[in-house]
Amino acid sequence: MFYLISALIILLDFISKAAVQQTLPEGGMIEIAPFFNIVFLMNKGISFSLFNSGTAGMVWFLTFVSLALTIAVAVWLYREKNTWIRTGLCLILGGAIGNLLDRIRFGSVVDFLDFHIGTHHWPAFNVADTAVCLGVFLIIVQSLFKKKENKK
Repeated sequence: MFYLISALIILLDFISKAAVQQTLPEGGMIEIAPFFNIVFLMNKGISFSLFNSGTAGMVWFLTFVSLALTIAVAVWLYREKNTWIRTGLCLILGGAIGNLLDRIRFGSVVDFLDFHIGTHHWPAFNVADTAVCLGVFLIIVQSLFKKKENKK
């Protein structure tokens, strides 16, 4: 059951990225609201475009690191018993695999969600990034409540 969450994230991520790639040229933009655009960016780095050098060595390094972290999350998920932490791990796993598939196919990750206030833009992101953030949030919240329960 839990792995269905990961599979759904991978599917939604793939479909959304494919739709953006088929609709916009790279660097293109569609204004949706005064604070939100759909864009088509290829991010060779990691979150917030860190390590975005684009060199072949960096691309392979980030792909390897992504694969290693994906395996680590999968092992943790297999061993974890807590339902909320498992749910968070499934979100993280789905997002990690979604972005890993992009790195393997393109050498970079498709980002397309662009929130901004005036000319100040939050770095573009995608469905996979959102799932990872939600998964981390669930694990942190569960960990905080678990510690409070242990103190009682």
